[in-house]
Amino acid sequence: MNKISTRQLYFFLACIAPIGKLIVMPARLARYAGNDLWIPAAIQYLVQSAVIFCVLLLSARGETLFELLKNTFGKIVAKILMVVFALFLLYASLLPLLEQKLFVQGVFYDTLPSLIAFSPFFLFSAYLCAKPLRAQGRAWDLLGPIAITALAGVFVFSGTNADFAAILPVGASGAKGILSGTAFTMSWFFDPVLLLLFLGKIEYKKGTAYKGALFYLLGGAAVIFFLIMFYGIFEGTAINQLFAFTKTSKYYTAITVLGRIDYVFIFALALALLFYCALPLQASVECCLQAFGRKKYLPTVLSVCFNALLLLLALLLDYHFGDATDAISQTVFWIFPIFTVVIPPLCLLLRRNRRESA
Repeated sequence: MNKISTRQLYFFLACIAPIGKLIVMPARLARYAGNDLWIPAAIQYLVQSAVIFCVLLLSARGETLFELLKNTFGKIVAKILMVVFALFLLYASLLPLLEQKLFVQGVFYDTLPSLIAFSPFFLFSAYLCAKPLRAQGRAWDLLGPIAITALAGVFVFSGTNADFAAILPVGASGAKGILSGTAFTMSWFFDPVLLLLFLGKIEYKKGTAYKGALFYLLGGAAVIFFLIMFYGIFEGTAINQLFAFTKTSKYYTAITVLGRIDYVFIFALALALLFYCALPLQASVECCLQAFGRKKYLPTVLSVCFNALLLLLALLLDYHFGDATDAISQTVFWIFPIFTVVIPPLCLLLRRNRRESA
């Protein structure tokens, strides 16, 4: 099959996409919204699921994003817009990569220099980016069940230590805290833009649009439940707890006897994170390939160049993770709603191929 099946798509929306929200975002939400940290996440998921519904509805046309843009604006403008999308995806990929870098160094290789610990990721990413975007679907078939099983294990290990009453009273942070938490976590929610690059590659069936939105909400429910557990465990110290899903499970009482058996689940989630963090880079390469054609060496050249650029940025920001996160998620947060909330629904206004629609 040359397309992403609906099964693979649902695995991504419900099982893979939520994992990228469980590293740094919980601590950021606690910083802005306190015990109401789950409310901004719920708002984000409601909005994003509606946008994903629109994008999947657009996929029924069977044309790529570039083809739709070309039909509407002409070839030259379409190429320019695809380059703009590519630049946004490169920008959006920076925060997940910095998170992944800090996560790998802090959890698995805290005694190694960060360059040695993390640079192999870019070899993997460069290889993946040179492959067609639909190759992700085969990975989702494998990673979906692994991710949901690992996340369930983390829930079991974490739930016994959580004081669920810690989120009461609801609304204690006020409108300012909830709105700040919503606005300043938009940089973690760019999944609809990724799906735009899968247009023309999704095996659309009747009901795919609303089912995809429901599966995304299902993954969102898991994230919200985790956020409640996270705050129930750490409460006032939650703002300092990076790598959230590695912290909540370590207080399980049986660990004192059995050792850190929760690392089995953490490694499984880290495997899913590898593919999720590489996906924006792969989508950025796909933007350029749709605009300029999949010429013989172009995928490899773009893959190497884009990954080298991100590696350089990761090295330059090695000791400035906090400042970089503040800049991306807070100072210029407005870039994300433009691309993730406004533009995808507007794509429904793009024209189909006149010959096909005639």
